[in-house]
Amino acid sequence: MDSNSRKMCPFPTAHEDARSARLHVDSPQTRSASYRLAYQDTEFILRDELRPVRLQLELLKPELVQHELGIKSTVVIFGSSRLPDPESAKSRLGAAEKEAEANPDDEAAAARLAGARRALANSRYYDEARELARLISRECQKPDRNTHVVTTGGGGGIMEAANRGAHEAGAKSIGLNIVLPHEQAPNPYITPELSFQFHYFAIRKMHFLMRAKALVAFPGGLGTLDELFETLTLIQTGKIRPIPVLLFGKDFWERLIRFETLVEEGTISPDDLFLFRYAESARDAWEVICRAE
Repeated sequence: MDSNSRKMCPFPTAHEDARSARLHVDSPQTRSASYRLAYQDTEFILRDELRPVRLQLELLKPELVQHELGIKSTVVIFGSSRLPDPESAKSRLGAAEKEAEANPDDEAAAARLAGARRALANSRYYDEARELARLISRECQKPDRNTHVVTTGGGGGIMEAANRGAHEAGAKSIGLNIVLPHEQAPNPYITPELSFQFHYFAIRKMHFLMRAKALVAFPGGLGTLDELFETLTLIQTGKIRPIPVLLFGKDFWERLIRFETLVEEGTISPDDLFLFRYAESARDAWEVICRAE
């Protein structure tokens, strides 16, 4: 509701009602939890029976904030939180090499060395995600235009790289964090007023796609696969309009998933293989996104 609409509305605002509610006379009755305004009663809002209300609030809050900040469209970048930046990967490899050299018969040290070598090889994806976000943000965010705003899951690894690239371009970017049992925090490159936290995975995934003009999936784990396949399913079934879906790193994705097997077994149609395409560089991915406009 804009300021003019508020002036015309005969009813007090929620803020005004909340202030009035604090003016009551102190008594056993007014000290009772039942006397609190429902929307100010945290214990009431957290009841199991209020889950539908919390779902609605979680859907509505990020939508209102993005609308008020003029976010017109987004490009979503998925990927593993465990893929390091090259500097961190080199440091880890150096430590692993020293450990393996000092303990040549230690199988665990040898495994850590192999893992560190793989991490360094995969750190190229960090640089590519960072560059892609920089390209998108530099070209699409202008003083009078907030389109193709880079959006990630808000964590480390590939997500950090994408938010970082946007930040380095002097642009806004969005982070959609999720509450997890273990400690986690948004990466420092997300635009603070566009850093959101979700409880419900389903609502978070809706927000990934509500303004999306493209989705780029870098190598990742179960979370990345969940988000990727939900998007492909929604496009396949006509639940959302088709958008470019790019799988970054063909070798990784073909080793992980043989989509042709689904065609051979008759569980998807040959046309479903065109729901996505591969990209090998930030420039390749950006050109595909541009052609989709």
